[in-house]
Amino acid sequence: MNYVIVGNSVAAVGAIRAIRERDQQGNITVISREKHNVYGRPLISYLLGGLINEKRMAYLPDDFYARNRINLLLASEVVGVDTEAKKVKLAGGDAIAYDKLLLATGGDPFIPPIEGMSGKDRIFTFTTWEDAAKLKGIAPDINRAVVIGGGLIGLKAAEGLNLLDKSVTVVELADRVLSSAFDRPAGKIVARKMKANGIDVITEDTVVRIEGDGAEISGVTLKSGDFIPCDTVVVAIGVRPAATFLKGSGIEVNRGIVVDATMQTSGKDIYAAGDVAEAADFFSGQKNPMPIWPDAYIQGDIAGAAMAGGTKEYVGGLAMNSIEFFKVSTISMGVTNPKDPAQYEIHTYQDIQNYQYRKVVLQDNRLVGAVLVGNVDRAGIFSGLIREKVDMTPFRESLLTPDFGFLHLSKEIRNRLFAPQGKVADNGRAERAAGH
Repeated sequence: MNYVIVGNSVAAVGAIRAIRERDQQGNITVISREKHNVYGRPLISYLLGGLINEKRMAYLPDDFYARNRINLLLASEVVGVDTEAKKVKLAGGDAIAYDKLLLATGGDPFIPPIEGMSGKDRIFTFTTWEDAAKLKGIAPDINRAVVIGGGLIGLKAAEGLNLLDKSVTVVELADRVLSSAFDRPAGKIVARKMKANGIDVITEDTVVRIEGDGAEISGVTLKSGDFIPCDTVVVAIGVRPAATFLKGSGIEVNRGIVVDATMQTSGKDIYAAGDVAEAADFFSGQKNPMPIWPDAYIQGDIAGAAMAGGTKEYVGGLAMNSIEFFKVSTISMGVTNPKDPAQYEIHTYQDIQNYQYRKVVLQDNRLVGAVLVGNVDRAGIFSGLIREKVDMTPFRESLLTPDFGFLHLSKEIRNRLFAPQGKVADNGRAERAAGH
């Protein structure tokens, strides 16, 4: 059996382990357009800022690929899939045959058309190790940078540059930073921490033109008419599933690659997992891309199991976002900004001065969403309560207390929260405990 995996990410790792649990003899080829072994993407801001070195970026033991007998092709880009011949086409003209194929290509940065962008040298994105390396390479020549976008990626780029003592301004179109993942109070706490560390934050505005002569950047002009001087721009508006190489393949692509509960695409023997996949949402069942690190591992595990003859199924992705910013940890999960608040019961606690905030969202006495800022140690309990649809009646009054945890749960509920996912959950926790 020839297994081919396009993309070398956490989803690929989940798939490799699942395949090898069931098939010790099959050939596994992993193709990646990046030149590095799989690494902790959340760490790239710390690499940029000098808090860690390149050795700390590793996500896996050095012998992982050899031990699992992986044919690893780095710096190799797949440009097409021939579903009839069952081959993937490489940029250099070669083709590799597959019996089972996994597409785990992640996401590509979205770069909107901004006037004056063409021909400028110092415009960067910030989603890969290479992006961080490029910024770090010119860091001695950076005086002032503007980051376009106040989401997770933009804030980590701003943090990395700030750690290098660079002057940074974040420009965000929404009324707060982290608007898509967190609510207004959480966004305000993070913005307060940013300003306390010297990062300027501009909201409800956007960059309409990048100024400068030739390749040089002198600043940016905002929609409001304000001008911000700078010599470097980081575009961090968001990412899109990296699926353009499938054009003409016949594989169904909507916003991402559409998959079923086993992560199989519309193409025979072809699967997708991670940021590139469009899978079912936990609450609605509607299919959406779910760019969540732990979820990508679970999807990869399910896909790998199916490729090797297993029968695991995906129960739906739970929207979850996490960011640590200047040692303030934040996590949001599930429904955090209900479109119709009247249908939900919302409780909050906040201590702005100490960067502490907690929000729980209930519906029919079940927890459906939570935001934790400052104290996130028990986030796993909250996500388990959401997934298991546990009745909150016995302990609903304790959800906002700082010490809420196992002691508030019955033995039966503890077993429900942590027994079902078994080894998959254990692997995910083990990987994250390693620093991811």
